[in-house]
Amino acid sequence: MTVFFTSDTHFGHGGALGLYHRPFASVALMNEALVAHWNETVGAADEIWHLGDFAIRQSAAVVADLLARLHGQKHLVTGNNDVEATTGQLAWASVQPYAEMTVDGVFLVLCHYPFRSWRQMNKGSLDLHGHCHGRLKPQPRQFDVGVDTWDFRPVTLPQILTGRSRR
Repeated sequence: MTVFFTSDTHFGHGGALGLYHRPFASVALMNEALVAHWNETVGAADEIWHLGDFAIRQSAAVVADLLARLHGQKHLVTGNNDVEATTGQLAWASVQPYAEMTVDGVFLVLCHYPFRSWRQMNKGSLDLHGHCHGRLKPQPRQFDVGVDTWDFRPVTLPQILTGRSRR
């Protein structure tokens, strides 16, 4: 099992095409590309942490369909655009506004929003976040895991630490 991180997929959000300069001709093509990239990257037995803003203004049925199509055991760390249609889905293994975990011996703080300081930051912990779409200059040991930063696909901690696959 591999652990992956992503955020800010903004499924169904037409505004994402212009706001974040996404290279897709339509929302439908963006949605399909995001699903394809996710499933090319994440296996059925893998774990994935989505750090918020999964879908924008989508019905519970549309969100359920998207989640059913995506590989992996999915966790949601909620973002500012995650409403009941998203957070109420049974397909999430967990839903919370904040999480802490250790991966490969590295303590991680997970939130949709970037922090100026975080738990154990002076002891080598990392802050993984979304929300900024690659537009915020990070602090040391702080990483935006959003799709706009990582070629529209989830990433592993080793990829984050080496900067591979970064747009």
